[in-house]
Amino acid sequence: MAEIGKDIKKSAALLTEGQLVAIPTETVYGLAGNALDENAVLQIFKAKNRPKFDPLIVHLPGIEQIHNYVEFIPDELKTLAEAFWPGPLTLLLPKKSIIPDLVTSGLGKVGVRVPNHPLTRSLLDLVDFPLAAPSANPFGYISPTSASHVAHHLGDKLSYILDGGSCDVGLESTIVGMEQGQVIIYRLGGISVSEIEKLVGNVLILPQSSSNPQSPGMLKSHYAPRKPMVLGNLDELMQQYQNEKETLAVLSFKRFFPELKAANQIVLSESGDFDEAARNLFSAMRSLDDTAASIILAEELPEIHLGKAINDRLRRAAAK
Repeated sequence: MAEIGKDIKKSAALLTEGQLVAIPTETVYGLAGNALDENAVLQIFKAKNRPKFDPLIVHLPGIEQIHNYVEFIPDELKTLAEAFWPGPLTLLLPKKSIIPDLVTSGLGKVGVRVPNHPLTRSLLDLVDFPLAAPSANPFGYISPTSASHVAHHLGDKLSYILDGGSCDVGLESTIVGMEQGQVIIYRLGGISVSEIEKLVGNVLILPQSSSNPQSPGMLKSHYAPRKPMVLGNLDELMQQYQNEKETLAVLSFKRFFPELKAANQIVLSESGDFDEAARNLFSAMRSLDDTAASIILAEELPEIHLGKAINDRLRRAAAK
């Protein structure tokens, strides 16, 4: 079982040796390896049981290093980087040959970002290579937002877990790129569409794909619990499953259902705060997945602020 600790120097040494280390970010915990070392990258895919057609995101210490790994950055995307880095923004950019094709699943573009967590930023400053780091969970399962989540599922498949506490955002980064002069959002995430449009104008939001995604995080079924999840109007769903109340779990935005077992329901934010709901989303799904319930009922949030990104994750969790 991997050791859990706060030793940045040990983490750097292990990564330099080609080993895997779980790292904290403001979004979720990442399973990190040297992005320039194909063997380390291959170990990431193996540890996660991740299809090799699903690209990885490369983490950098700062915007100053971006031109070491990408051919160019359009002005619109540079504007976003300057506004949101370090933070939950990934840019999809034409890669230089130094980035192995295994990282990008053979695609000509690579997703890069500068994470906003003090431990991981210090770690990135210690190593002389970028880190490929998808979420530190088995492929397709709920993303981890604490060191204990990582240890539970991948503790025997990596060398060290850098413990940075609970993730502040709790939702993966927004992935943005450009095609033919149009700014495109490939994955909704921790930065809202409205925040992006304030800086670059109207954007195109792409639907996720079921295979051969153009960027990380575009698979239709993803972030999913082991138990089946049904998404809809909770009042209607409760009526539909009224004979199975003893085996139900409920994930709601603001409302608590007193007729259900308290342990089998989680409210994302009693005050209706979208940031709080995003922080709690993955840990809530994970907690309900660990109950004795046989099915999870959930509702979508209003399609404003981070509600769009949260709903995206809920729909993919229910896609099975």
